[in-house]
Amino acid sequence: MSEAISILFPVLLYTSQGCCLQYFYGSFLKGRIRDKRWNGLAAAASYAVLKLALSRVEELESWEYRAAAWRLAAALCFLTVIAFCFYKAFCLITAFLVVTFQAVSDISRYMAVIWIGELGDGMLDFWNWCAGKGIFVSKRSFAAAVNAGLIGGWILQYLMMSLALYLLLRKIVRDFREKEYGIRRTELLFLLTPSAVGLMLCLLLRIIIVAMEDGAPQILYDRYPILVAVIPAILLLSLLSILYGVKLFQDMIYLNRERSSRIILEKQVAGLQEHMEEMERVYSGIRSMKHDMKNTVLVMERLLAEGGVKEHAELKDYMAELNRTFEKLEVRFRTGNGIVDTLLNMKYYEALREVPDLKLEADGLLFPPGLKIQSYDVGIILGNALDNAIEACRRLKAEEPGADAFIRLGSLRKGNLLILKIENSFDGRLVKKGQDEFPETVKEDRESHGIGLSNIKSTARKYQGTMDFKVNGRVFILSVMMKNERRDEDGVWNPAGFE
Repeated sequence: MSEAISILFPVLLYTSQGCCLQYFYGSFLKGRIRDKRWNGLAAAASYAVLKLALSRVEELESWEYRAAAWRLAAALCFLTVIAFCFYKAFCLITAFLVVTFQAVSDISRYMAVIWIGELGDGMLDFWNWCAGKGIFVSKRSFAAAVNAGLIGGWILQYLMMSLALYLLLRKIVRDFREKEYGIRRTELLFLLTPSAVGLMLCLLLRIIIVAMEDGAPQILYDRYPILVAVIPAILLLSLLSILYGVKLFQDMIYLNRERSSRIILEKQVAGLQEHMEEMERVYSGIRSMKHDMKNTVLVMERLLAEGGVKEHAELKDYMAELNRTFEKLEVRFRTGNGIVDTLLNMKYYEALREVPDLKLEADGLLFPPGLKIQSYDVGIILGNALDNAIEACRRLKAEEPGADAFIRLGSLRKGNLLILKIENSFDGRLVKKGQDEFPETVKEDRESHGIGLSNIKSTARKYQGTMDFKVNGRVFILSVMMKNERRDEDGVWNPAGFE
């Protein structure tokens, strides 16, 4: 029976490890087989078969250090072969996956062996004490108790290995949220170092854990009992370095992305400010010229009408057409904020070049005179929102020329809060991966695009505000809420209500 158990338990262990492996690989890499279930099953089965074959070879090897190094190299090769056979693994992240899986697997195994082994030794001492007290009436009952303890120890040991491996890999998968991030060599080195240290630590333990004395093997922590606590502590610290290394790497990615977004936002603010000031001067000049020219045209028309000369009819028609042209120069949007009006007119006429039948409605977008929020910050929010909305309408019209493309803007005041609402039509497809906060951009230049919503949220935070979005069928709805407060240059907030 013990022989059957010694075969069954490793098969179950390697099968569970294979399932953990396909989950780990599958979370980062695309499978070669279209059906993910079959691809994962094939990878898990291959791992179990290779590990069984390797375990049979290990039984023939000694505890000599060359054999330990050979086993580790063979295990890493098996993991690499599985990655390339069943997954599209021609990327740097594969090295991290291979080394990390082996490191976590070895560390979990050593911790389980040490802790459960000590528990088994304690159980055996307990059985011997029972036998000395005459509790066991026969050798057969004593042997049955010992065998039950051994089997129970094996079960606990293998359960601990499998459960620890799964939970640790799951933690890494969840913390490593940027799975499609193009990792660089220096970043790979940063990620690999804790896992490589864990592997080398396990290799060292494999070499020194068993020593031969007088031709008999002796466990190292039998000679130095304190190692029963020290070795698991070192292994646990190694595991924590792997886990926190991944988390720190993700924090670095987010920090760099936030820094890039802030730089782009600052450039947008500077460019938008300069552009708006220039456009405001242009519109002011046009309004002044329009006012003067309209008066001039009126005088000319009155003089022509008083003259009553028929040959001047063509000139009168020309004057009427000129007057209609001036009417077109009228500012289309009036929100009570000159900069916002300029921005809306500029974005509207730019959008008409790509979406001629676009409907931009801003009748509900009104700003009171007592607005304490900087106009340029409002412009940043509306500018990014309009850019996203116009791009969504452009894609919609490209796919469905007969679709209705529209953008609606509105504002709402609630006490000391200003709420901006932007709705736009789109194709109904919103790509959002994993735990990402914002939808994924569809533009090829992902470094400089796809940060519009992030910029909106960052600007809203300056006024203790927030941003939210939702989808209602084929309508994307963006809401931005801010406090009507002005912040000084030193960062001090000056609360103020609407005047």
